[in-house]
Amino acid sequence: MTLTARELLDTTTGRLAPDPGTNRLLPLIARGAAGRDTLAALALEQSHVIAADRRSFRHLAERSAAEEPASAPFFEMLAEGEELAGQRLGKFAGACGVDEARAVAYEPLPGCQAYPSYVARLALDGTPADIVLALSANFSAWGGYCATIADALRRHYGFSDEACGFFDFFAEPAPELDQRAREAVQAGLEAGRIDEDLVHRYGRLLQSYETMFWHTLWELEQR
Repeated sequence: MTLTARELLDTTTGRLAPDPGTNRLLPLIARGAAGRDTLAALALEQSHVIAADRRSFRHLAERSAAEEPASAPFFEMLAEGEELAGQRLGKFAGACGVDEARAVAYEPLPGCQAYPSYVARLALDGTPADIVLALSANFSAWGGYCATIADALRRHYGFSDEACGFFDFFAEPAPELDQRAREAVQAGLEAGRIDEDLVHRYGRLLQSYETMFWHTLWELEQR
């Protein structure tokens, strides 16, 4: 029986869902136990992730337009989303005490930047429809993390709605992005381009690097 695009997206997300205990930092933030310096590091690391992912998604959109046109709108929307998220990130960073001098002097942590580095690698040589599937599965977990963080920042840290806007943005449902993902995957299925083994590899590595991102920040709390 051939899966539809919706079914394949759902089953892929289920297969690649991370174990709830893998993100050690999230429970600390959720109960207000993470230090503000760690939150500041989260903001600073995200500023580098956002900039890198935006470039990767733009490159994927350009590649897809030539190789798999149905995937291009998905990556175009991701690039636009990163731009919007980046505009909101500054308010969160400011609420964490990050000023321009601190941002300029900050040295990114390798464990946090492995994720965008792998996204850049996929942008260069990954199969667009397969990447759509892998990223969609990863975004499901990321959105849940952001919802938890946004609630905790208001509840325990007294952050304003504006300061929480970065996390609110990713926590909100994105029906248009979901529709573009379905269209990309459906076209990939019809063209016989979907390789589920590759999708799982892409997704497994994305989730592993995502976990590394959070674990690296959690280690700051152990010092």
